[in-house]
Amino acid sequence: MILDDFLVQTKTGLYCVYGDFYLDPKEPVKEAVISHAHGDHAYPGNANVYCTQSTSLFMKHRYRENAAQHFLVKDYQQHFQLKEVELSFVPAGHILGSAQVLMTYKGIRYLYTGDYKLQADPTCEPFVFVPADVLITETTFAHPDTQHPNPETEMLKLNTTTSNIMLGAYVLGKSQRLIQLINKYCLEKRILVHHSLVPFLRIYEQQGMVVGKYELFDKRLLKNNNNLVYVVPPMVYHSNIKTFNVVKVFASGWKDLQRNNQIQLYVSDHADWNDIIHTIAQVQPAQVWTTHGSGSHLITHFGESLVVKLLNG
Repeated sequence: MILDDFLVQTKTGLYCVYGDFYLDPKEPVKEAVISHAHGDHAYPGNANVYCTQSTSLFMKHRYRENAAQHFLVKDYQQHFQLKEVELSFVPAGHILGSAQVLMTYKGIRYLYTGDYKLQADPTCEPFVFVPADVLITETTFAHPDTQHPNPETEMLKLNTTTSNIMLGAYVLGKSQRLIQLINKYCLEKRILVHHSLVPFLRIYEQQGMVVGKYELFDKRLLKNNNNLVYVVPPMVYHSNIKTFNVVKVFASGWKDLQRNNQIQLYVSDHADWNDIIHTIAQVQPAQVWTTHGSGSHLITHFGESLVVKLLNG
């Protein structure tokens, strides 16, 4: 029997009373199961953190000694127990080390996706479908009008100019994916990276992921060269520094973040509407619970044919 209270939304995060743990808690807890290392999912200061190897490395770099008291690193598909709940991690395809969390209690399988994408991405482990009785899915882009374009088509936009480009992207996941895509589809471009990206790139490379060629940024290069792409974190991108003329581009699936950009680059690391519908069809759950966004359109779409519950509604 599916338990409505298996996961409860609290101010700290999703709490499982039967295993006495939190999924991606937003403040320090004793037992934290972390899906991936983005800052809105992986907070510092927890006592025990259960996660993948890559997630632990990213957290240790970002939070140093405050990352966690103990990391209990698990491989994908490795089973472990928290009280009466059996858990395992399944690749989520979001960033390197990202994981879905499969939780089994009294024969019922609850699958928490964390953030995920179905698009191909050689810089992280590809999404894996597993059957579950309850799918707890992120709904960041769960709107019927949202369909992410082909990343190859988007990247070719960068070839429409020989001017130097300042490319804004999140330092973890997005930047590494973009560097790999530029190396593949923008062969005339030379990639420069902000120094804050380098430690994350090093971890990717240590974990066996090939992102391609890049160089540490040197301002002098922008004066005498063209066809350069300077990859920077959002803080640098949105700063008022105007020391050189560049075409400004920000990679995101959010339309609001594209309004003032000279080239609109729609590259997202989340599932869009069709991906979410496809995931539900593959997982074949009896119920869908939604989080990290609005699941209201899923209620309308499925009507009475599938139980859809909004955990954050």
